[in-house]
Amino acid sequence: MPTSRCPSLRPYQQEAVRRVVAHFRASDEPAVVVLPTGSGKSLVIAELARLARGRVLVLAHVRELVEQNHAKYLAYGLEADIFSAGLGRKESARQVVFGSVQSVVRNLERFDSAAQGQANFTLLVIDECHRVSPDKDASYRRVIECLRQANPRLKVLGLTATPYRLGQGFIYHRHHHGMVRGDEDCFFRDCVFEQPLRLMVKQGYLAPPTRIDAAVERYDFSALAPGANGLFREEELNRVVAGSRATPGIIAEVITRAAHRRGVMIFAASVAHAEEVLGYLPPAEAALITGETPSRERERIIAAFQAQELKYLVNVAVLTTGFDAPHVDLIAILRPTESVSLYQQIVGRGLRLAPGKTDCLILDYAGNPWDLYAPEVGSPRPASDTEPVQVECPVCGHANLFWGRRDGDIVIEHFGRRCQGLINDPDPSCGEGSGQRGAASGAYKERGAASSARRQCEFRYRFKTCGECGAENDIAARRCHGCETLLVDADDKLKEALRLRDAKVLRVAGMQLEATVNGRGLPRLKITYHDEDGETLAEWFALETAAQRAAFAAVFLRHHLRAPGARWRPMSAEAVVAERRRLRHPDFVVGRKVGRHWQVREKLFDYTGRYRKAEAVE
Repeated sequence: MPTSRCPSLRPYQQEAVRRVVAHFRASDEPAVVVLPTGSGKSLVIAELARLARGRVLVLAHVRELVEQNHAKYLAYGLEADIFSAGLGRKESARQVVFGSVQSVVRNLERFDSAAQGQANFTLLVIDECHRVSPDKDASYRRVIECLRQANPRLKVLGLTATPYRLGQGFIYHRHHHGMVRGDEDCFFRDCVFEQPLRLMVKQGYLAPPTRIDAAVERYDFSALAPGANGLFREEELNRVVAGSRATPGIIAEVITRAAHRRGVMIFAASVAHAEEVLGYLPPAEAALITGETPSRERERIIAAFQAQELKYLVNVAVLTTGFDAPHVDLIAILRPTESVSLYQQIVGRGLRLAPGKTDCLILDYAGNPWDLYAPEVGSPRPASDTEPVQVECPVCGHANLFWGRRDGDIVIEHFGRRCQGLINDPDPSCGEGSGQRGAASGAYKERGAASSARRQCEFRYRFKTCGECGAENDIAARRCHGCETLLVDADDKLKEALRLRDAKVLRVAGMQLEATVNGRGLPRLKITYHDEDGETLAEWFALETAAQRAAFAAVFLRHHLRAPGARWRPMSAEAVVAERRRLRHPDFVVGRKVGRHWQVREKLFDYTGRYRKAEAVE
């Protein structure tokens, strides 16, 4: 094959390929590459397929992607099969096969290498891999299981612009920058390469987005909250947009702004909303695609839009991925987006480069709070006034990203539970995936590559302590990770305390801080907890010496800081009172009577259970 016919890879594409090959030479664990929309994932896939020693299956969820990925591979002057009913081809004999997951999963017998008398697949590549479900009976997982039965050492690589799945969080466990992102049981283990969107724009590989704060009336989605699956309910979206007086003005402004634009994509909130929007657009220049649009009609509309025979394309959540129209230079968002990942997918439709295109205009009429360049936090946003904040781990120094609140430059609250940093395991033989090291084979030739085992930093910002061994556990844990003892349930603690005559349980409605003196005239910090009925319990702290301040930090601040892990170390009771905004009160306090006095024995934070918590009282 003449080298001159090979497509030229950009530097970041070459680095992505290098990282993937290095990873699979050292490990069999599934990996992810994150590349923004329009960054040329197809070329990376083609190069990896070209380099692979064994058979390769490349899967996608729509035929447009199957066709696009196949075309890039053909550009190398090589041949490959297509297995996609939508493209009218079901071929699976060549070394490299590009297929749609729907067609492959319905014909798994065709991919049974032994039955077909063919060599095993050694590499499976999944485009838009954030669609791989945690459910083991889902389509992608069934294909993976089929190929693994023939080859237990199958390498699985996923590529996506947004490695985040609503209801699940991050789709991989570890990031190559040295942090934990997803749960321990994520199917994909490592993100081996990620190219930042901001860098792509800065280096001129993507068109710069220009966001304009539209002057017309907007839709008010502020009262809506995503359902249990992380998605907004269509009926609730409809209640906001149906017959809204804002719609005609919004579309009129879109048309005005689009006067010198070539391609306009409009993302509507619901089918009924999209149909209304379409009615305000020039009939000869606009079309609508929904999930119910027949396949041939969808193809016709997309082809007309890509050929710029249509200027406006309205859709309802169906063209966020796997759609390529580089000329698009205006995106109008008329719906709330559940995550920054979805927001990036939508805006990404307009960031590809095209001749004569200088930027992409972003018009957001739904008040979406997302920063296009902001990273995904990985957990649901706890409140509308929270934002991503950086929190340094006091143990390993890792800069964590959590939801939180700021007061100026100070992070006064965050909702992180455990440090996301990865640290070197002192005993690599006990590290995660250690059984894979140095024994990988199959897709890429080994060179004896190995990397030190790493584990997640143990520091926990919020925790509950095991009464048996003293280990700190996640606030939702049922068994101690240290000694496997069943942890005492918070409800059981409250129930037991309520039965005791010498115990007092406060449903805490507030916490008062006071700089005062004790009976001997020594300065002290007095903290009083009170419930809704006027009952109180108090505790006292001295902060005169370094040892006293260290004890206060360990016994009080560690639990009460709204931003636990902060390096705030007050030197006096007055300093604590002055910065009371940094502190939170517990949900319940349990006191025991000792002689004539009450002592605080137990404080319950982050409580979830059958007992009612107090209403907050300022």
